[in-house]
Amino acid sequence: MEAKYKKILLKISGEALSEGVDGLYNFDILEGICGQIKTCVENGVGVGIVVGAGNIWRGAKQGRNMERNRADHMGMLATVMNCLAIQNTLENIGVESVVMTAVQMPTFAKFFNVADAKQYMSEGKVLIFGCGTGSPFFSTDTGAVLKAAELGVDAVLFAKNIDGVYTADPKTDPTAKKLEKITYSEILSKELGVMDLAAAAFCRANSLTTVVFGLNEEASIERVVGGEALGTLVTV
Repeated sequence: MEAKYKKILLKISGEALSEGVDGLYNFDILEGICGQIKTCVENGVGVGIVVGAGNIWRGAKQGRNMERNRADHMGMLATVMNCLAIQNTLENIGVESVVMTAVQMPTFAKFFNVADAKQYMSEGKVLIFGCGTGSPFFSTDTGAVLKAAELGVDAVLFAKNIDGVYTADPKTDPTAKKLEKITYSEILSKELGVMDLAAAAFCRANSLTTVVFGLNEEASIERVVGGEALGTLVTV
């Protein structure tokens, strides 16, 4: 594989990790994702990962009569569980990785700082980021693009359960059309639900390149990293 993007930030939804099973993790999916990450690393790609927590906890949407700060803190903790699951799977196939969190929890992970993260990545280690931004009221989408900007990646890859950005929700609108390219301004003006709007505004302000693609497509992560026009390219 010849990589188009030499340094990436991969955003994986928590829901994707449990698709098709009743429990928290579909280990076939988890192993498939990590196998593709190994291929990327072996081809010289620096990889950072941010994972959501939707397979465990949906924050304020799930908590009954729950104060938002506390609900979001629970969500941050849930992301760390997913980070550790990914780390264990990577280590089982011989890929070195480091879990870094935006909240200090030294028993489980290293506390994030940019200098250490860049050093780990230069050593070929996969970085797995937990706790989002470390603050409530921000989604893991925003946490992902923030880490992408701090690390100076070539592209942010949003691996979704849908194969790209559409003009409307294809589940409810049969006229919805998939877009090959779109700008952040269009996402914001049309309020498309492809990513958190705060994340889209941040990407626009910091000139980040994003690819939104379907995780379920065969070898999709490898194909996007290799430059195949899979999914939707999002630019300024």
